[in-house]
Amino acid sequence: MPKYDSWKEMPIAGVIDKPATAREYNTGTWRIMRPIINKDACINCMQCWLYCPDMAINGRVKEDGKTEMLGFDYNYCKGCGTCAEICPVNAIEMKPETEFLK
Repeated sequence: MPKYDSWKEMPIAGVIDKPATAREYNTGTWRIMRPIINKDACINCMQCWLYCPDMAINGRVKEDGKTEMLGFDYNYCKGCGTCAEICPVNAIEMKPETEFLK
């Protein structure tokens, strides 16, 4: 997690002003840490999908019945890091969002 000298340096977060509108808000703009998947290390166990509180993990069931982790929906991922913590092979790394600013 990035360290700030003052709260004024932290990115501005969003506000949800009424309930049950989660799909309408791209809460990914709240994120200060971004999950990055190492597809070579991922074993497609989908534990990240199971535990993600925002359903921001994209995955699918292939024709052979096996699951495949496809990536993250950064429109909704808040960067909580649950996916990285639960991953049994440490295939997900959390990186500061500032590394992706252009």
